[in-house]
Amino acid sequence: MILSGFAIRHKIVGGGHRQILSIHMRGEAVDLQNTLLRTSDHSVQMLSRGDVALIARSKIEQLAFERPAVGKAMWIDTLVDASIHREWVANIGRRDAKTRIAHLLCELSLRLKVAGLGDQDNYEMPLTQEQLADATGLTPVHVNRSIKYLEAEGLIERISPRSITIGDWRKLADFGDFNSQYLHLQDGEPALA
Repeated sequence: MILSGFAIRHKIVGGGHRQILSIHMRGEAVDLQNTLLRTSDHSVQMLSRGDVALIARSKIEQLAFERPAVGKAMWIDTLVDASIHREWVANIGRRDAKTRIAHLLCELSLRLKVAGLGDQDNYEMPLTQEQLADATGLTPVHVNRSIKYLEAEGLIERISPRSITIGDWRKLADFGDFNSQYLHLQDGEPALA
């Protein structure tokens, strides 16, 4: 469980290249599916300094099976994780570079807001441009050009390299082909279609 900071799941592919598969932040459980699968097919790495709570596999299983409501919550968490994964596959496979970056900026905006780490229109980017490249299947140069394009179009503003300000959220979401339904936000959080 991430108590503070940011973590990523990633795979190293042929040639030593890294593909970031997901980003995790405060309040999120990482890899519940491996409680039952027992063998991980990827790595988890902290992206920043932070605190984590390690919970023994046997305790997770005991909690899930002895308390059905907790087990259901873990199941839902894993299903939401899979939903986000499917959206990331679609993002990398079917969207152009600028749209990929805009889409990820929108996702991070909402997830950081829900975690209490930023607000929808202004947040500190937890990823470097190199890490953004590894998350979107682009080169760092292409990420830089895409961010500069989004800035030139007035979709985002950056006061510093990691500061993201979104002027017109709806416009960025439309440009990024972003529909938040795959995030399965809590009741009371608006879904932005």
